[in-house]
Amino acid sequence: MTARIYALCNQKGGVGKSTTTFHLARAAVLQGRRVLVVDNDPQGNLTAVAAAEPVGEDQAGLADALSARAPETVADVIVPGVWPGLDVVPTSGVTLGYVRDELVIAGAGREGRLREALAEVAGDYDVILIDCAPSLDQLTINGLTAAQGVVIVTHSKQWSLSGLAQLLDTIDNVRRYYNPGLSVAGVVVNQHEERTVSGQTWLDELHTAAETRGLRVLAPPIPKRVVIADATEAARGLDEWGSAEAAALGALYTDHLTVIEGES
Repeated sequence: MTARIYALCNQKGGVGKSTTTFHLARAAVLQGRRVLVVDNDPQGNLTAVAAAEPVGEDQAGLADALSARAPETVADVIVPGVWPGLDVVPTSGVTLGYVRDELVIAGAGREGRLREALAEVAGDYDVILIDCAPSLDQLTINGLTAAQGVVIVTHSKQWSLSGLAQLLDTIDNVRRYYNPGLSVAGVVVNQHEERTVSGQTWLDELHTAAETRGLRVLAPPIPKRVVIADATEAARGLDEWGSAEAAALGALYTDHLTVIEGES
């Protein structure tokens, strides 16, 4: 059986894509699933917390698997994750940025490089999560082309309808030209400030915008809690943190993963 592949996207930075990828991966591991996370962001934040050992700047990673100038395959660059059942396609240093520039001028077939690379290992996993860069560049388009489902990660503040429209236009174009089976598996609202008027106002706006586009906003939102960031930075699952609050928050990611997999 081939893995279900999900790309976590938003062209806006700082919305918590890497954190969401990390905790969804934990949720899948706790279910006994074989999970691969792909750090498709030149910043390499996911690699820093998800890889069991530090990944050196000169170590082969996703950039090598995508570049026509390197011999490595995805299987060659995979490293163990922080939990049994988790593997990582890492990114470190500046090389993925160079490969992004290479893809811009690569010509025909450039959009499908990640899909082709992952096809070689998809049979080894149940779930593959692609953490995309905060942009709508060739790396993100590769992530969308490789995936069956898109998970949009956003905030319940400063929500821009034009930003949502731009991302959805990109998804529509990828569906039209490269990946007709691509679906939006859901919208994760992250760092929600439920006690503020603006937080509720933006959440209502988001629900309205999503409804007009036929999108599902996953409920409840992930609240803004220090423990989520602390656990991520410590490379630990919320269930491993040792508090009732953290365990309850971890259960939200488990619920969201169930809905995401049901929608795609």
